[in-house]
Amino acid sequence: MSYDIQLKRLYRPLEKDDGARVLVDRLWPRGKRRDNLGITDWYRDASPSPGLRRQYHQQTISHDSFADRYRRELGDAPENLLPLMRYSRRGRLTLLTASRDIQASHLPLLREAILEALHEEDATDLEPSSPPCYLGQMTSS
Repeated sequence: MSYDIQLKRLYRPLEKDDGARVLVDRLWPRGKRRDNLGITDWYRDASPSPGLRRQYHQQTISHDSFADRYRRELGDAPENLLPLMRYSRRGRLTLLTASRDIQASHLPLLREAILEALHEEDATDLEPSSPPCYLGQMTSS
């Protein structure tokens, strides 16, 4: 199955085809009111931990190191992806961040993790869950 996950800066205008707009930043953007942003949800649990975020923004670690550690954080708590996976299954999901450079932010890594989790879940759904699924095939002789 194909999933549509878009990445946007929080400050870009709301568009009709954005679908569910979820802010995935640890901190709320300064001076912004929630009702002016048109967001569906603010979900912090899938954002980088405060320590990792701080190290990355202070440039004490490289982007590659940040990416490796963030992927590990997501892998250690896969349940944090579930709400975002649910939004993805309902239609377009737009992940939002206040970061100026989206490609250098955590959003591309998060989208990759969500898509991987969705495809893994879809693959397990294709396998029969119990022998009664084969009942019609076994008695056709």
